[in-house]
Amino acid sequence: MLIKIKPELGESEVTDRKMFNQRRRLIKAAAGSVVADFGMGLAPHIAAAEPKIFSSAPKSSLSLGEEPTDYDDVISYNNFYEFGTGKGDPARNSQNFKTRPWTVSVEGEVAKPGTIDMETILKTQNLEERIYRLRCVEAWSMVVPWVGFSLGQLIQQFEPTSRAKFVEFTTLHDPEQMPGQRVSVLNWPYVEGLRIDEAVHPLTILAVGLYGEILPNQNGAPLRLVVPWKYGFKSIKSIVKIRLTEQMPRTAWNVAGPNEYGFYANVNPSVDHPRWSQKRERIIGGGIFTPKRKTEMFNGYTEQVGHLYAGMDLSKFY
Repeated sequence: MLIKIKPELGESEVTDRKMFNQRRRLIKAAAGSVVADFGMGLAPHIAAAEPKIFSSAPKSSLSLGEEPTDYDDVISYNNFYEFGTGKGDPARNSQNFKTRPWTVSVEGEVAKPGTIDMETILKTQNLEERIYRLRCVEAWSMVVPWVGFSLGQLIQQFEPTSRAKFVEFTTLHDPEQMPGQRVSVLNWPYVEGLRIDEAVHPLTILAVGLYGEILPNQNGAPLRLVVPWKYGFKSIKSIVKIRLTEQMPRTAWNVAGPNEYGFYANVNPSVDHPRWSQKRERIIGGGIFTPKRKTEMFNGYTEQVGHLYAGMDLSKFY
């Protein structure tokens, strides 16, 4: 399979986070931009003294050649309904969430089912930094330097059988720690899924960090999926189970609103959400006067993933 790779950012092009944030603030102040009030409140920050444990992760050749979104925006504007439905709720409500010890089971259509803990994952997987764009159905996007590893790399270790056609993911169910699960907004626990060829595609990763640091709780710690050509709700957070199946999984948002959230959820500007257009998007942190830009098919990754859907009616299989 031939995959056309977007150019990798050189080491000198990736700015230190503190310097980058300072520069962004100066630019915003000089331009007199007004930052949009999304009702997110002031999010707690990671302590400056915390070590950048993933700072040595090599930069992937699969990275997107765009400037990353401001770190403060990335950790304060989140969709994570387990901690609340507001964009600022996850940052406020997840700070005491315990992510250790943490294990992930891999089961279903595999020859070697088993359980793996986070410490083993961090020691055995080939971690690297990948700069990907994340696009949400609410018409906003951000560019994030994720630290993670190939999902396919992990799956192959458990030896999928010939009957494995889909991969189902399940989030932790713990209403005591996750206050959003005390409300029936969705059918908990959160479940998502991919077709097997999507799951093992080189662009699909399991992330354990961002900007060289441990993944913040509100961003899906300690382990989350990142599928950059799909809408953000597919990138399930705080994963505790990966199950390979022969049948298509029933996923959380598809069950809650099948006419609004399809199983595939590929970014597609020609297929609108029933309540809003998907044709344009706004970059998070740009301010309310920043013009929206055109949404790209497959979020800009058509050359890499378009062949996966050859012959499919993407307005039907949305």
